[in-house]
Amino acid sequence: MAGTAARRDRTHYLYLAVIGAVILGIIVGFAAPGVAVELKPIGAGFVNLIKMMISPIIFCTIVLGVGSVRKAAKVGAVGGLALGYFLVMSTVALAIGLVVGNILEPGSSLHLTDAARSAGEAQAAGASESTVDFLLGIIPKTMISAFTEGEVLQTLLIALLVGFALQAMGSTGEPVLRGIGHIQRLVFRILAMIMWLAPVGAFGAMAAVVGETGLDALKSLAVIMIGFYITCALFVFLVLGTILKLVTGINIFTLLKYLGREFLLILSTSSSESALPRLIAKMEHLGVSKPVVGITVPTGYSFNLDGTAIYLTMASLFIAEAMGNPLAIGEQISLLVFMVIASKGAAGVTGAGLATLAGGLSSHRPDLVDGVGLIVGIDRFMSEARAMTNFAGNAVATVLVGTWTKEIDKERVALVLAGKVPFDERTLVDDHNPAPRDEADAQDDEADAQDVPEPRDGVTGDKAPAGV
Repeated sequence: MAGTAARRDRTHYLYLAVIGAVILGIIVGFAAPGVAVELKPIGAGFVNLIKMMISPIIFCTIVLGVGSVRKAAKVGAVGGLALGYFLVMSTVALAIGLVVGNILEPGSSLHLTDAARSAGEAQAAGASESTVDFLLGIIPKTMISAFTEGEVLQTLLIALLVGFALQAMGSTGEPVLRGIGHIQRLVFRILAMIMWLAPVGAFGAMAAVVGETGLDALKSLAVIMIGFYITCALFVFLVLGTILKLVTGINIFTLLKYLGREFLLILSTSSSESALPRLIAKMEHLGVSKPVVGITVPTGYSFNLDGTAIYLTMASLFIAEAMGNPLAIGEQISLLVFMVIASKGAAGVTGAGLATLAGGLSSHRPDLVDGVGLIVGIDRFMSEARAMTNFAGNAVATVLVGTWTKEIDKERVALVLAGKVPFDERTLVDDHNPAPRDEADAQDDEADAQDVPEPRDGVTGDKAPAGV
């Protein structure tokens, strides 16, 4: 117990150091903007290190989850339920952004300059992608390229195929599952090592953005920034919080407190993707089953973009008003539905929202593309709220889908959120009892027992002898 407490204390100091690094970065950004801008590669390097781990973590998590489930129909039910929920919540986020954007009319007092016009043109260049290109892009060139190119949806596809194949192999696939379980532990241990560089990455990222932006841009664009932050907060605490409480009985503040370190990481790097591996680990630790976590979290990072939907809505209205050509209600709806579709797969990447915004405007209202330059200066600050909202939406979605599919251990959830079962920051892997299995699974296990000569370990969710 003493050793565990010591490990928790060390990681506690690590995240205190991240807070200090963020504050120091802001100070350096204001005091020496020229030097601060040169520190940008430090922040980018840290985010790239974490993104390097995303594909193997998603692959291991999904293969272990899908491969150890007896019935493929359960995986399909989880995926279908998750996608249906994502569609509904994206629509709600769009509606909230439209309402607030029309009330605030934040762009009415700004004027477009030549510098802003050129910035908008630069963002629009090659930013748009057709729906067909997006769908074809889900298929990797090779099974290996899904990992080397860092595409979340490509990795998701390969992992599902491997998981279903191992599922069909039955007992002969057990050794492969055990091997992937060991690889997962290795990958999470590497991630835990990388996390010790978080203070350095946070300092470089924050110093660079403050040095690039300065106070002038913040003052002139404060209305849209504040309005956007308030809108995101309303969506998370009122909409998501109400749904979470009604469906699961969990308080949104308790869940977000459990994920506090992940939100700090997103705040310091401005990328929700930097917290994706930790979200997977923490949702499994919370008591949600591997199949639900493995399918809902990666899929949500491409299809559950609540913060991005709000951003695209408000930014489009802002630009149209600033350009003196407001959008009619019909134009607002058609443009923004297109943008949400076009933004799939761009979640978590800093600046992706800005590129999607420019691409959507160039396709539907080319006369407004130049106006994208008006918010280039503050996009980084809006990106942080966007990323945190996307992250909160995916965390809530995972708990909700787990509850609807009865793939969540409610007793464990209560213990974890009460702080009685701490998350292991050293390994990021949790070896608690397997998630609840339905009666059909139990019957299948009993029927298959005769065909399995050796005992199974915890990786597959079945019983193992003591000491394994």
